[in-house]
Amino acid sequence: MPEFLLELFSEEIPARMQARAAEDLSAGLLKALAPLMTEAPRGLFGPRRLAAVGQMAARAETAGREERGPRLGAPDGAIEGFLRKHGATRGMLHEQGGFWVLSKPGAVIEACDLIARALPPLLRGFPWPKSMRWGTSPFAWVRPLQRILCVFDGEAVRFALGEHGIVADDLTEGHRIMAGTEPFAVRSFTGYEAGLRNRFVVADPAERERIIEAGVARLAAAEGLEVVPDRGLLAEVAGLVEWPVPLLGRTDDATMDLPPEVMRTTMRVNQRYFSLCHPGGRPAARFAIVANIVPEDGGAAIAAGNERVLRARLSDARFFWDGDRRQSLESFLPKLDEVVFHAKLGTQGQRVSRLERLAEAIAPMVGADPALARRAARLAKADLASGMVGEFPELQGVMGRYYALHGGEDPRVAEAIGAHYRPLGPGDAVPREPVAVAVALADKLDQLAGFFDVDERPRGSGDPFALRRAALGVIRTIRENALRVTLLPVLIGAIEQVRDTTMTLLLDEAVEAKERLVAITGDDAVSSAVSRALRSRGDIARDILDFIAERLRVQLRAEGARHDLVAAVFGATPDDDLVRLLARAEALRALLDSPDGANLLAAYKRAANILRIEERRDGRAFPPSTNPALLRAPEEQVLAAALDAAVPAAQSRLAAEDFAGAMTALATLRAPIDAFFDRVTVNDPDPELRANRLGLLSRLRAAMDAVADLSKIEG
Repeated sequence: MPEFLLELFSEEIPARMQARAAEDLSAGLLKALAPLMTEAPRGLFGPRRLAAVGQMAARAETAGREERGPRLGAPDGAIEGFLRKHGATRGMLHEQGGFWVLSKPGAVIEACDLIARALPPLLRGFPWPKSMRWGTSPFAWVRPLQRILCVFDGEAVRFALGEHGIVADDLTEGHRIMAGTEPFAVRSFTGYEAGLRNRFVVADPAERERIIEAGVARLAAAEGLEVVPDRGLLAEVAGLVEWPVPLLGRTDDATMDLPPEVMRTTMRVNQRYFSLCHPGGRPAARFAIVANIVPEDGGAAIAAGNERVLRARLSDARFFWDGDRRQSLESFLPKLDEVVFHAKLGTQGQRVSRLERLAEAIAPMVGADPALARRAARLAKADLASGMVGEFPELQGVMGRYYALHGGEDPRVAEAIGAHYRPLGPGDAVPREPVAVAVALADKLDQLAGFFDVDERPRGSGDPFALRRAALGVIRTIRENALRVTLLPVLIGAIEQVRDTTMTLLLDEAVEAKERLVAITGDDAVSSAVSRALRSRGDIARDILDFIAERLRVQLRAEGARHDLVAAVFGATPDDDLVRLLARAEALRALLDSPDGANLLAAYKRAANILRIEERRDGRAFPPSTNPALLRAPEEQVLAAALDAAVPAAQSRLAAEDFAGAMTALATLRAPIDAFFDRVTVNDPDPELRANRLGLLSRLRAAMDAVADLSKIEG
């Protein structure tokens, strides 16, 4: 199949946008060229170019089809409108089934024609997060677009962005400095890659990453050092250079007493340098940089220039480090009263007060000292007012830990301050020390309670306050520490504290809203703020619990586990103990993986379907009860007896948290249910027998629903 190659050559594209843009380009091309392209092309990206290469057919013929038009005898205007819509004439119509029918012949689609027609609108509507215009053209791109290379089957496909003046051809350019701006022609992807490499450009971003990673590691090993792993920085630097050349620089020994996190953040955030360390993790007075040219002097001048810049940056960090340690961590707290956390939730100072009480309440549940948990929560946000965190927000919590240790706080308090934001992402570890666990949970649960209570919960794909991440943090902290925390009362307490500290804000808002409403409509209605204040704390807490359960299902799905089992056990009796919830789900999985469980699930669904149909037909529900005198068939008598034995056995085992035992008790119903469906007619002509048998099925459904809502099981 012929090869298609597209390159969009521009000024420097921000590294953070490149990978997503390549994905969007591949998806857009697959959609735009769908009649001839069946697989998404491979995307490539770099500082100055966005490219895609794939295969597509040279031509395709679409099948003819028929379009039904107006009825026979319809007004001429209706017929003429139908013909205009399809670009047809009356001679192309024929009668069929009382309607005029248009037979549309198939069309031949040529690849070059489709490309030239489809790409201009694709490029004009490209979904850059931010774009710009230049000159007088209305065309927008992330940075000024300079060339479009478009080649199909070895030949250039020319099309114009009419409003911009660029015409696609078969030319591109190499490295701006080492190869100059002289363009060269391309006929294939092999020639494209080779031509760029000869002109000091590595087209493949994954190859650039490998070159950087291996080169920096080799230079570090020559000095007896190791590279501090940082995949995010590696990907970013690979998006900044076309011809990566790793070099080493040296830091001043005088800065080596700064916390390693400060040095690494300074290097990473400000300069995109790689940090090096000695075997064992001790920071080294060296760093790695990646140049975009081959320096004539071996890199001495580049290294020296970067050393001067880093020296100045570390000097600033030293200033903040020394200045912050001249006062106690607690002395920063008054400044938090002036920092707004959220307009509807008060200041950071008010939030700290909530965290103190909440962490103290959680502490006994996780085996922590309540007094230490309260102290740690009091100081957890203090470093937000420090000079260092003001300069480097990424160090919040980290600097608080250092300042707490410097001030003589209990090491457990310091550890909690440093760890309470964790986990920051899927690869980040959760807190382990009990005091840190208490404060971390308090921080995330207060966040959820506050924003849910003021109705700022996530909607659709939007999550401006990172509540999904907070919920996943709660889940991971509980799961990975195997904590038996009952979340519902904790959430109710958190919501109560939110309302205690923000009631003045809510009432002020309510008065203002009410006055505006009265002024506009004359209606003395209760404002939305008052309605929010009157909502039940329990209702809000259950909303949060549902939200956490949904995040748990998402996490299990990502792990490849049976997420529908969580939905099933949560649907039976909403459980605010995640460890217990997962244990029930695991017991249900073990049951369903067995032959008895699989057949039991099929029987349950059959019973539930029968009940749903008959209850809709009768317009009433059938209560889960039976009249023993109406149990005529031996099979329904056996099933009723089996339910009499299995239901209390399952309930007692559930109460003892013996979930495997509860599932085993339910498994005994398999044979009686099979026999019942094989030999008993549920919809008996006798209405009393029918109602009694439907009541027996309702007992079965209720017994199963008490353990798990099996209707939520997929498959």
